[in-house]
Amino acid sequence: MKPAARSSQAGVTLIELLVGLAIGLMAIAVALGALLVSRSVSGTVSDATQLQQQGAHAMRMIGLQLRQAGSIRLNLAFAQTGASAPTVIDPGEPVAFEAVFDRAAATLATDSTTPLQVGYQNYTEAVASGNGTVQRSLLGDCLGNTPSATAVQSNFRLVRAQGAATGELQCAGADGAAQTIIGNVTDFQVNYLVQTLTATGADMRRVAAAGVGGNWPSVVAVEVCLELVGTENIDTAGATYRNCSWTTGQAETAMGNRMRLVLRNTFQLRTQGAAR
Repeated sequence: MKPAARSSQAGVTLIELLVGLAIGLMAIAVALGALLVSRSVSGTVSDATQLQQQGAHAMRMIGLQLRQAGSIRLNLAFAQTGASAPTVIDPGEPVAFEAVFDRAAATLATDSTTPLQVGYQNYTEAVASGNGTVQRSLLGDCLGNTPSATAVQSNFRLVRAQGAATGELQCAGADGAAQTIIGNVTDFQVNYLVQTLTATGADMRRVAAAGVGGNWPSVVAVEVCLELVGTENIDTAGATYRNCSWTTGQAETAMGNRMRLVLRNTFQLRTQGAAR
């Protein structure tokens, strides 16, 4: 009787098993490394995009209010006694700006908690409706509201808890109700460009609110600086940046393993010019 044939299949040796495990672990390590790098890059890009969107939104909202600061209603029916709006606009008829809004005192202001206060006159105008025309205000504060019938006021401030590195940029209307515009803000600074007349012409100087004194009607532009910080932990390798407080000759600030975005913009006031 012939012995049974040996099976053609055989197991692996311990060395072969260890080599296979090593190769598998190397493949997993490479895949995890690629995943981590991809996650880091994706997080950095998302962080940068979010900061850009938040900064652009805040600057757009601040700029919208500043460009209207101090504006007042032009009464096209000035010669029509008692009329709130002209029935027929005559190019030869006299017109006049209304003086019910105190531009010298209510256009710009500041205090210890609110570095930027902006105001302009609120008024109604004829608006088409289903039943003809109605008198309605088309103006709004930073929150889209019109709580006052005579003035539109927007107050911007940075609210940050004691000891916190970041805070929220908030805005309040004339009724005092405040809402957050953006978060992750580390600094919010405002400077003013004051124009005065001298014997040789117009002189322009950049000052903080304390340097304006009683010359608010001479402010022709407002410089706003916002500093935002990201949430992702990134290796900045000792990189530095110029924050809102930076001046010529001053050392730059370390980024601190966070993405930083500093936005500076100067908004011209359409309603103010040379000193009065």
